[in-house]
Amino acid sequence: MHQDIIPLYAADIQDQLKKQFAYLSGGRGGDGCPVITFPDYPAFSEIPEKEFQNVLTYLTSIPSLRDAGIGFILVIDRRQDKWTSVKASILRIAASFPGNLQLVLVLRPTGFFHRALSDIAFKFNKDEFKMKVPIIMLGSVSELQGYIDKTQLTEDLGGTLDYCHHRWLSRRTAIEGFAQKVKQTAQILQSFGTELAETELPNDVQSTSSLLATHTEKKDKMKEDIRLAVEQGDDILGSITKPVTENPEYKLNQDQLDNQTTVERLLAQLHETETAFDEFWIKHQQKLEQCLRLRNFEQNFREVKAALDIVFERLSAFTDVGNSCSHAEHILKDLASFEEKSCETIAKARMLASEGDAFIQSSHYAVDSIIPKCSELLHLCDAFTTETERRRNLLNKSLELHGLLEKSMKWCDEGIYLLASQPVDKCQSQDGAESALQEIEKFLDTGAGNKIKELNKLYREYAHILNEDLKEHVQKVFQKQESMEEMFQKRQVSLKKLAAKQTRPVQPVAPRPEAFIKSPCTSPSLQREFVSNSESSALRRVNCRRGKSEMTELHQSRGGSTMDDEENLAVLRQHVINELIETERAYVEELLCVLEGYAAEMDNPLMAHLISPELQNKKDILFGNMEEIYHFHNRIFLRELENYIEYPELVGRCFLEQMEDFQIYEKYCQNKPRSESLWRQFSDSAFFQECQRKLDHKLSLDSYLLKPVQRITKYQLLLKEMLKYSKNCEGAEDLQEALTSILGILKAVNDSMHQIAITGYDGNLNELGKLLMQGSFNVWTDHKKGHSKVKDLARFKPMQRHLFLHEKAVLFCKKREENGEGYEKAPSYSYKHSLNMAAVGITENVKGDAKKFEIWYNAREEVYIIQAPTPEVKATWVNEIRKVLTSQLQACREASQHRTLEQTQSLPLPGSSCSSPSRNNIRNTRKMEEKKADLTSLEVYGTAVAPKYPEKGKGWAKTSHSLDASEENDGWSSAEDPLNSSDAEEEGGGGGEMKLTPGKYTVVTDYEKGVSEEFTVKSGDLVQLIHEGEDGLWYVKNLSTGKEGWIPANNLLMLIGNSKSAQSLSSSESGTASSTLSTSSSCSDSCNASSTSFSDIKG
Repeated sequence: MHQDIIPLYAADIQDQLKKQFAYLSGGRGGDGCPVITFPDYPAFSEIPEKEFQNVLTYLTSIPSLRDAGIGFILVIDRRQDKWTSVKASILRIAASFPGNLQLVLVLRPTGFFHRALSDIAFKFNKDEFKMKVPIIMLGSVSELQGYIDKTQLTEDLGGTLDYCHHRWLSRRTAIEGFAQKVKQTAQILQSFGTELAETELPNDVQSTSSLLATHTEKKDKMKEDIRLAVEQGDDILGSITKPVTENPEYKLNQDQLDNQTTVERLLAQLHETETAFDEFWIKHQQKLEQCLRLRNFEQNFREVKAALDIVFERLSAFTDVGNSCSHAEHILKDLASFEEKSCETIAKARMLASEGDAFIQSSHYAVDSIIPKCSELLHLCDAFTTETERRRNLLNKSLELHGLLEKSMKWCDEGIYLLASQPVDKCQSQDGAESALQEIEKFLDTGAGNKIKELNKLYREYAHILNEDLKEHVQKVFQKQESMEEMFQKRQVSLKKLAAKQTRPVQPVAPRPEAFIKSPCTSPSLQREFVSNSESSALRRVNCRRGKSEMTELHQSRGGSTMDDEENLAVLRQHVINELIETERAYVEELLCVLEGYAAEMDNPLMAHLISPELQNKKDILFGNMEEIYHFHNRIFLRELENYIEYPELVGRCFLEQMEDFQIYEKYCQNKPRSESLWRQFSDSAFFQECQRKLDHKLSLDSYLLKPVQRITKYQLLLKEMLKYSKNCEGAEDLQEALTSILGILKAVNDSMHQIAITGYDGNLNELGKLLMQGSFNVWTDHKKGHSKVKDLARFKPMQRHLFLHEKAVLFCKKREENGEGYEKAPSYSYKHSLNMAAVGITENVKGDAKKFEIWYNAREEVYIIQAPTPEVKATWVNEIRKVLTSQLQACREASQHRTLEQTQSLPLPGSSCSSPSRNNIRNTRKMEEKKADLTSLEVYGTAVAPKYPEKGKGWAKTSHSLDASEENDGWSSAEDPLNSSDAEEEGGGGGEMKLTPGKYTVVTDYEKGVSEEFTVKSGDLVQLIHEGEDGLWYVKNLSTGKEGWIPANNLLMLIGNSKSAQSLSSSESGTASSTLSTSSSCSDSCNASSTSFSDIKG
């Protein structure tokens, strides 16, 4: 039975060891196994278990780990004992022995009866001894010597091994005491060395001398302690080797040899510690002497470093590579002048580095501080030289590139001038055509040294200087060159036809405009060919009419025609679609390479031995839904793209048709932080290195895992470029819509990455609906509840909050920056509270700040003043909140209308006597929109009960007299006066304007333009309807002020049910007179039911 081994020392259990119920004699078995002897001890069974375990633990800890690992041989001497005691002893030793066992030898009782009994009992009780090694019962010492050599047994076992238990115990105590002394001495020296190392260096000579004397005194005391410890170790070593000294033929047993080795090792350790301390002391002495020189060096370093920083700052300004040859030459001159002025600073830096190197050679105590400074100075000097040379080379390359571009531009201008200067009338003859052909061929021969031959080769050669502007300039020059060469080719084709033998005169005739309009050709390639031919004819007509001035001819030829511009745009569109399809194919191949070369290999049994256990079953985390992305692009999107290669301007339709499938990227990007964290943990795995070797990839897997993120962001750049060249084409609107949709997906991906970082929210975020907006704001609170001082403090001190606007709630979170790398460095958002959008209202404008707006809750019980970073951000958020509230209001009205329709249909009404409420509402809406075009129609939908109409000829008189009862009931109830279908039909007038229900209403927009100048209502006020007027105006009484006046009906919304229990639901619609709209969230039972999931959300 193994137990935890507790380090013990002989001095701690000296009394227990003196009992000698077990001892380690130093003898060894045949294979070097240590022998532990259990001599005949009458009181063996009375030994306390704790003492028994301590002695066994200590004895098994003395041999070396190698010997102990082989196992111990136990010799149990029970010759004078009984069988029952033998059995108990064996069982106790088996249960408590802490080491490995090789063999157990038992000297059984010598009495005849007990001897026979032990033989029989051992055979029948052998399984009770829980030892996994042989237990051999021996009858005599001679049998024992058959297993262990006589020289390895003590005298009491018939051997010759010299063993004295008292001497062994004294020696073990001395050796362990010496080990403790060595350990304490090393700790004291280390502590003293730490004290010296941490001593703050003084700034004057007197303090330095005093410190040096104090430290020297302590050092001398340390040296004396070391001397005494060495003497102690030498004495112990001498006592061990004394028998060999007295008798050279004496051989030490293994235990004595181990003790000798231990003492020698401790003495060596002590000498090493002393030597190390002496070396440290010498260095400490040098510290005080070198301190002053170090301070001077550090001061000079700071001054030179500051000067170098200024030099590098000025050097970093040389980023421009020039936009022409002259500009590049001018920058080169400025760079040379700057380099000359900086030479003095560089020389000082190199001289200071040499001084620091001299300190290092003289073994300065602060070499660790000086080396980095010298290295930094040399590095900065070398970096300045290298960077200056690099920028000079860049400028020379730029000068070379601009030279090529200017030569190409000049060659193109000369070519255009040549085409423009060839007389059309002379080219009609065979000789004239041949002459013109020779001129063209001669000119084209000059292009070998003037034109740009391979654009891709040019890009590769000058890649390190090509910024966006310069690359665009190169593209324009190359496009101009291509267009000019295409014009030459077309001119050559025409001239070759004219140079051929003609059977009759050919009169060039300009094509009729109708031919282009009525042409059935729809292919972009055919249209471009037609445009080019038309351009050629137009060029000839211009030349026929031109004057003799060559400059006028050049101007006309350079101006070109609209057809020429369209042809150039077509070429550019073709370039974009080619790049889109080529990069798409490469993208699909890269995804397949990753899935086959990495993901599939994780399931390969032949590669399993290279995968660490922690990485197994993590394929879905590492690769996310990359396989789904690959199948979409390979099976669908790439094939669809290839169908548009001849019609690049229509490629926007391809994106729009597959736009929903691009949502899969949101899942991939949300998983990217987990994937990147897993990759960083196992990037050095042999599995990944082997896969990369097989694939012959120069980049590691993480670069390919980033491909989907890079690809989804690349599409919007290509669409922008295609849209730039397709503004007048048929598919321009589709391109713009596709671009907007892709940008929307990128925004949704970005928003979702922030959403998954929300912590502390107990509910399910998916239940809050779609995430519409997210961003950081300053937030002030102004609540009706709470202590006034707290309210004042909250009003003036803003909180930094990150808001998440969902369809059903707005969340307030606190942004917390995280430490880490890559995606792990992204912030997290600690959830604070949320507001149910069913009870939210907004005020768009706050006095004094165009960036502020209000979000209020439960009829302004809680008010949150939000300050956006910019007015544009504020406008975006207000518009989005307005859309949410408007959609909620519309949903409530539709639910209410639906319920009204159901209840109306359930009444016993004639089918033709009354139109349904929904039709009345539709007619009323149309009429209100026609009459009040300047106000947004907020028509009141039917209530949860059927509308009550007044009796014929009585107007609203009955309703006005019942005002008190209405106020008492907090709302009008249709149960007091059931619906009369015939009255409704007469008042309805067979499809006239819908009569609205009498009772209480809530004002949904501020109104200050009543007939009475003193009558005003605010959003949220309760009014009582008195009677209806014309043109959509109602005469109402403001229950808050008691005043009466006229107000547009569409500014009111019917209160349904008990208004005391009604919650606040706010909405805002564009075009209203006020930015704050409010209405009852209890407009229908169905609306209430739809918002029950937010009942527990509290701000």
